Amino acid sequence: MRNFVLLLVAVLTVAAQNATVQGQQAMDQMWGESVVKLRAENARRGQLFDEGNYAMFIHWGLYSMLGNQVDGKTYYGIGEWIMNPRMAGIPVDEYKQLAKRFNPVDFDAKKIVAIAKDAGMKYIVITAKHHDGFAMYDSDVCDFNIADATPWQRDPMGELADACRDAGLGIGFYYSHNQDWTFPGGGNGPKVDDQGQPATFDDYFVKKCLPQVNEITTKYGPIELVWFDTPGKMPKKYVQQLVELVHKNQPNALVSGRAGHGLGDYQTLGDMEVPQENVPGMWESVDTTNDSWAYAWYDENWKSPKEILKRLVACVGRGGTYMLNIGPKGDGSVPGRAVASLKAAGDWIHRYPQVIYGTDASPWQHALPWGDVTRKDNTLFLCVFRWPDDGRLYVPNLMTSIQSARLLGAESSDSLPFRSEQDWAVIELPPRPVDPLVSVIQLDLESPPEVDPIWAIDPVQGTEVLAEFAEADHAVKEKRRWMEKFGEWKGVVHVHDFDGDGRAIWKLDVHRAGTYQVDLVYSGTGRLVWQVGIDGGERIQNQQNASHNYQAFPIGWLSFPEPGTYSVFARCIDGDVESASLKSIQFDPVELMNDANQE
Repeated sequence: MRNFVLLLVAVLTVAAQNATVQGQQAMDQMWGESVVKLRAENARRGQLFDEGNYAMFIHWGLYSMLGNQVDGKTYYGIGEWIMNPRMAGIPVDEYKQLAKRFNPVDFDAKKIVAIAKDAGMKYIVITAKHHDGFAMYDSDVCDFNIADATPWQRDPMGELADACRDAGLGIGFYYSHNQDWTFPGGGNGPKVDDQGQPATFDDYFVKKCLPQVNEITTKYGPIELVWFDTPGKMPKKYVQQLVELVHKNQPNALVSGRAGHGLGDYQTLGDMEVPQENVPGMWESVDTTNDSWAYAWYDENWKSPKEILKRLVACVGRGGTYMLNIGPKGDGSVPGRAVASLKAAGDWIHRYPQVIYGTDASPWQHALPWGDVTRKDNTLFLCVFRWPDDGRLYVPNLMTSIQSARLLGAESSDSLPFRSEQDWAVIELPPRPVDPLVSVIQLDLESPPEVDPIWAIDPVQGTEVLAEFAEADHAVKEKRRWMEKFGEWKGVVHVHDFDGDGRAIWKLDVHRAGTYQVDLVYSGTGRLVWQVGIDGGERIQNQQNASHNYQAFPIGWLSFPEPGTYSVFARCIDGDVESASLKSIQFDPVELMNDANQE
């Protein structure tokens, strides 16, 4: 185990065990006290989850060997469901035979842990058993496991647990507790046993599920959490037994929110769901580096480093934890493009660890037009994803006095000039960002931040305000979720079912009077007529086409005569109104008109 020594200059020197960790040592020097505090063996229950804020998810199993291709046919969707009837529909006996060919000779636990650590992640959760019922560890309970049924005959869960512990990362295990497609009685599994006798869920639970959860919580030393999934209609009494077993065997471990019946230790959001508004309590978002969780040969739709950071900062800024998945190939190797994106995003985290680790949610409770915010006590970290063209960053409705503003990573340590304009802070910036991905401005405040979380229209940059933040009047506002491909979830909160005078209404703060181009982002059928207006003021109206997916359509110019708070509405008034689904409204300043109004 490496010993960490924290110097007054925040330089951490690590005694290397081998050349593999040499590159990481240089990064550790920049991480400071938070790394020491967040080492897994020193962490209190849930600390890596609550303060680390970033983790690696791994989906890996027999299905990875297929890579979504069966008998020469490619099935598009999430790879771990390949045997399901909604994908390739592989019979149980045929699927079990795949184990004889599963030989992941390129699996290297130390390499995977190095990828996670380079990415800035604090723990790893891996599929010990997914819905296919195949145990990716040496199980004494059922011989359909990687040590007994494959020519490889190793225990990757044990190897990964050891590698995580050596590197100071936490380890956790995914276990599909309800669904088991190959064991008699398991959810969506065979209804009879090998002797043709009826099998019940209790048979599966007693003979396999409960004893295997006992195994993964006793074989591998201290673990961070057990990630149960898809409880479905699983009776509460079974979930209760599993949760009690985990807490008995691993007093410091958490149980995921998907255990069911509200018995988990924290909330887990929907697949690939990053919230737009602060979420109270302990929660996580689970996402993946491309579209499929498990490896799919065709899936090259990778998230860029900037997109990873945007989603990570959004989760931390909303008060949660981000767990990002990789899907190793059947041979155990990790796709190089996923590694490259994670590494580049991780390099940014290593430059600005204080932005991610041990931070709290943004006081604005949502993103801002130019980026997002995390907080530590009286300090705000402004993550600027869109650098303003005019060199001024507008921070809306900050009531607390600023002590200093500093651009992190800049050559000069001089404070940035700032001033107050009508409860807005205006920060003077260099012409160009200092960081190629996301520049960070540290605001030190005189006291805890107080802000008005009302959505504000930026006077320089375009502002998109989601329908999620609108009030629906004689219309319906609700969450909509759909799959682009099987298992690839997308979602919005939309306003629809506009009834007569039905409308979406936003309360907006306008800092600079002037004229703004208004676009609506919506889906629908045929040509739709929309009206946008200011209560007690100007109204504009336009007919535009619609699409089955959400796109931005221009409505026109709308003028705000003076700074202040406005009530702005949008409504669909003609065409196939029943099909209209409103996602957001966008405002872009029309500079010449604004200049004229200022005169």
